[in-house]
Amino acid sequence: MWRGYDRESLCAPTRAACLRGGGPRSIVSVFLILLLVFIVTPIAEIYLIVQVADVVGGLNTVALLILVSVIGAAMVKREGMGILARAQSELALGRVPGRELVDGLLVLFAGVLMLTPGFATDALGLSLLFPPTRALIRGVVSRGLSSRAASQQPVSWHFGYRGGGNIVEAQSTEVDPGIGELGSTDDG
Repeated sequence: MWRGYDRESLCAPTRAACLRGGGPRSIVSVFLILLLVFIVTPIAEIYLIVQVADVVGGLNTVALLILVSVIGAAMVKREGMGILARAQSELALGRVPGRELVDGLLVLFAGVLMLTPGFATDALGLSLLFPPTRALIRGVVSRGLSSRAASQQPVSWHFGYRGGGNIVEAQSTEVDPGIGELGSTDDG
């Protein structure tokens, strides 16, 4: 069933916020995160790069950014392979590698941060690559996911058509035709 999104369907997960007259919290929080990622972070990174370039020079700043990215990529590879080995050993023992999955996502996020040019993102990425700080962040992420799962809140985002408040319903049927219906597979 396809359905367009109106105020009622958007407010279903956060009914209390909608009853107070506000919109759904998830859309507001996504907007704030996107604002932070695409506006605030680049401005902060440019400011830091300019400040470092004033102290050590422009060419040295570029070399330092490249060096940190190369070292970060090597660390991401090393940590990622270690996490993969631990996950495989957990699976071989018949256990779900939950901790390893969260660690893998954090290392993946660290890799993205390390490839983003800038000193603040590199510092955050490096902090995710060190096991002690990753363990702290893993605890926060795991508690957040556990509390959402316990309260039966959706952990995923839903995207869709938000047109004019109309609801469009449709049904589909999967057809599994037999060979006889499609014709013979013989070439002769």
